[in-house]
Amino acid sequence: MRLSNLSFAAGPDGLAAAVGRLEETLGVEFRDGGFHPRFGTRNNILTMADGRYIEVVEVLEHPAAEKAIFGQAVRARTELGGGWLAWVLEVDDMSPLEARLERQAVDGTRQFPDGRRLDWQQIGIKGLMADPQLPFFVKWSSDPELRPSALPPEPVELLEIRLSGSPERVSEWVGEDLGPVFDGVALSFNSPNGNPGIEAVTFRCPNGIVTI
Repeated sequence: MRLSNLSFAAGPDGLAAAVGRLEETLGVEFRDGGFHPRFGTRNNILTMADGRYIEVVEVLEHPAAEKAIFGQAVRARTELGGGWLAWVLEVDDMSPLEARLERQAVDGTRQFPDGRRLDWQQIGIKGLMADPQLPFFVKWSSDPELRPSALPPEPVELLEIRLSGSPERVSEWVGEDLGPVFDGVALSFNSPNGNPGIEAVTFRCPNGIVTI
C-alpha cells in the first residue's frame, strides 16, 4: 500500500481557474489529463517526485456525473467552494479491501486527449463522502507505461498531509497503523471533533516550501 495521489476539486469558477491558481502557487504547469466517461468528470494532472501526482478534477454536465459516486463527491466539494477532495492509496490486491468493506471495487477509466485509455479499479468513495478524512483506494489495471507515474515528474515533492480527524479512525479504515509518517510523507491530525477532511498539504517546489 502506497500513497498514490491527491484529488483537488475545482471551485464554482471551473477547472482552468483552479489549475491556474495552483500553477502560480507551486511554480509549475499541469497537463490535460482527459476525462472520466464512467464518472462524468475531467481532470488536469501534475506529476511529482516519487511517482505521485495531483489531479484537479471538475464535474461535467453529463448523465454519468449524476449516477457515479465519484461524480457526486466532486460536485459536492465544488459546491462548497472547491479544494482538497481526497488522498488516494494504491494497492496491489483489492480482495482484502472488498472483504473488509463488504462491497465490490468499481472500474474507472480516463480517456487521454490523444485517445489512449487508462484503466483501474477503485473502492472507498462512499466512505470518503461520509467521512472526508478517509482515503480511497485504487489498483491500476493498465500497463505501467500508461500510468501517471510514467510521465516525467515536475520538481515538486509531497512533504506533509494535515488532516482534520482521528488517526485511529483512518488507521482502522486503511487496515494498518499509519503512524506519523506514511510512505515517506508526514501525516498530522488536528481538530478530532471538527469537520473531517484534508486541512492542508505541504510541498517542496520551485517556489520553496508551500502549504495549500
